[in-house]
Amino acid sequence: MPFLLYNEGLDCRVRKGMGIAMHIKIKKSDYIFTDKKNPRRGIMSTILGLIAAVSVALAVYLTYLAEGSAPMQYGVVVFLALIYAAAGMMLGIRALFEKDIFRLFPILGIVLNVIAMTEVGIVLYLGI
Repeated sequence: MPFLLYNEGLDCRVRKGMGIAMHIKIKKSDYIFTDKKNPRRGIMSTILGLIAAVSVALAVYLTYLAEGSAPMQYGVVVFLALIYAAAGMMLGIRALFEKDIFRLFPILGIVLNVIAMTEVGIVLYLGI
């Protein structure tokens, strides 16, 4: 009685020919055919969140290096980062409601924007 062997990544099929069973190893296809796409709003949300989070962290770090004296430009950078984070949050939420999309970039964008807004909140709360 012929039997099937299975190895990871290989699909083994039994083929009867000339009275003997031959094992034919066929490599499984690694392609996934889907209509899903990465939404542009989600990618933009991720970029804005990354810019905002890095800008706030850099402003705080440079203020730390200057022993707590921050020029007015750092305040403007933090304010603009808050605007970027709010815009990125809206884009990420809107991207989540689109149909047939990969959800990596919208969720990553929302997380990065929440991190940036939390950084700004901590800076304002501590009065740094």
